[in-house]
Amino acid sequence: MLARKGSTTIAIAGLAAILMAAVPAAHADDKVVVFAAASLKDGLDAVNKACEADVGEAATISYAASSALARQIESGAPADLFISADLDWMKYLADRKLTKPGTEVKLLGNQIVLVAPRDSKVETRIEKGFDLAKLVDDGKLAMGDVKAVPAGKYGKAALESLGAWSSVEGKVAQAENVRAALKLVSTGEAALGIVYATDAHAEPGVKVVGTFPAGTHPPIIYPVAQLADSKSRDTPAFLKCLQSAKAGELFKAQGFTILAPSN
Repeated sequence: MLARKGSTTIAIAGLAAILMAAVPAAHADDKVVVFAAASLKDGLDAVNKACEADVGEAATISYAASSALARQIESGAPADLFISADLDWMKYLADRKLTKPGTEVKLLGNQIVLVAPRDSKVETRIEKGFDLAKLVDDGKLAMGDVKAVPAGKYGKAALESLGAWSSVEGKVAQAENVRAALKLVSTGEAALGIVYATDAHAEPGVKVVGTFPAGTHPPIIYPVAQLADSKSRDTPAFLKCLQSAKAGELFKAQGFTILAPSN
């Protein structure tokens, strides 16, 4: 009897240990999954770490062009939150009922700038009629895809407004996202590039040649929303933390402007 009782006790203890060991794995499966515009990487990585205490654990973040992420979500990719670099791709998902109503927030703002490799001698003043083609010379102008990537769309709009697009259209090297365009400039593969001010802030291999006036392109707005098929119970907590004062300070340190009222 004693032996059987001891065996039963051992078996129960063993079962308890197995159940306890399974808890972290189950919790890991509940991690918040965020699909975010590539230009957010430095700021959002810092915010993710800061929000870990509020949410319970760090989120899993996938960075790419807003257009690519929106299409992945449309195709069924599992994600809990989407942060776009423009309103168009958020609307694209909302129109298809892929975002949760009432959760969309205009989170951040940004600027677009003209950058050159760090050792470039290029100098200019960005204004109506400025000779961008002469500045690019025989090189390339790196931009995000002007038909899909928000930074590329903003850049093309600005150049059209300034009367410079037609003269440089044939010199444009279109990249899959803004960070890829930034890399073309930092490595010297492109003479100039149009990226976000925050990207230039994060890359020591480039220098800002000029800032595009806000009136030359649509306002640069980063909206965030919970997705309709969100599975993580921690999604609302992470969304709230994104709008917190501490998150705002970290985003501002990277050059973003804060649009959402802090919680």
